[in-house]
Amino acid sequence: MIPVKELKDTARVSKLCHETGEPVHVTKNGCPDMVIMSTETYESLAEAAETGKIVSLVQEGIDAVEHGECQDAFGAVAALRSKYGL
Repeated sequence: MIPVKELKDTARVSKLCHETGEPVHVTKNGCPDMVIMSTETYESLAEAAETGKIVSLVQEGIDAVEHGECQDAFGAVAALRSKYGL
């Protein structure tokens, strides 16, 4: 996440988008406002949506939950608090 004021440094934002290969979330006054991504990332997401790959990825996540390969947010936060004594 980056604050909207950092959009002034377009070269840095472009580099961030390309290096991470992930959408970059932009906040305004601390709240989510928009998402920026490279053309490659956008095209990959669009292709995945068209081919049904997103449905497959969601099913993969559901399967992981059913097989106990992950934990819910409450469990994750509790584990982090315990680990770091928070």
